[in-house]
Amino acid sequence: MNRLWITLLFTVVGSDILLGQSKNKEAERLEASARVFQEIMDTPDSAIPNELLSRCECISIIPSMKKGGFIVGGRYGKGAVSCRKGNGKGPWGPPAMITVEGGSFGLQIGGAAVDVVMLFMDKDGVSSLLKDKFTLGADASAAAGPVGRDATAGTDVLMKAKILSYSRSRGAFAGLELKGAVVKQDKEGNRTLYGKDVDPKDLVLAAKEAIPRDAQPLIQILTKYAPVRQKKPL
Repeated sequence: MNRLWITLLFTVVGSDILLGQSKNKEAERLEASARVFQEIMDTPDSAIPNELLSRCECISIIPSMKKGGFIVGGRYGKGAVSCRKGNGKGPWGPPAMITVEGGSFGLQIGGAAVDVVMLFMDKDGVSSLLKDKFTLGADASAAAGPVGRDATAGTDVLMKAKILSYSRSRGAFAGLELKGAVVKQDKEGNRTLYGKDVDPKDLVLAAKEAIPRDAQPLIQILTKYAPVRQKKPL
C-alpha cells in the first residue's frame, strides 16, 4: 500500500512539473513576441508603418522562426496572433497560439532565426485564422509589407493583399515574402495557455476568453502602437 501511495505521489508531482514546464514555454513565447514587437517599433526608420497598424484587424508575431538548410530551405516557428474585438473596431483580444511552417527553394546554406510579423488586413484574412491550417499565397493572398513608421500603403500589391509580412534578422528589418508557408492552429498551445480546449472562433472573433496574465505584456504593447482601429481596412 505504501508503495502504491508513493507511486501515485510521484505521478502527480511529475505531471505538475511537466505542466509547469509547458506553461513556461507558452509564457516565454508570449514574452518574446512582446519584446520583438517593441524592438521593431523602437526603430522608426524600419518600423511597421503607423498607417498599416491603424488599419489591420489582427497582428501575428512569430519570434525566432527557424530557417535553414542546404539548397532546399525550410521554415518553422511558433507564435501568437491577437485580433481586435468588436467586429474589428475595439481593443485587442485574447491571443491564439499558432505555428508557421513551410518550404522555400533557392541557394541557401546554413541556418538563421528570424522574427516574423504578419498583419491581417481584412475580414478574409481574419477568416483564414479560423481554419485548422491555411497556406499563404494560396488560401490567402500575402505580400511583403513596406517599412518605415511614416510609409504609406499605396501600391496595388498592398491594396490587394490580405496579409502583409515582415521579418527581422540580425538587426535588419524588412518585408518578407512568405508564400507557401503554412499557418496552423496550435491547439496544444491554446490548451496550455487557457487550461482547456478553446475554439479559435472564441479567440479570434468572439474574444470570449479573458486575456491570460502571461499575455498581458503583449496586449499592452499592441495597444501602445495600434490602439482602436482609426482607419478602414485596405
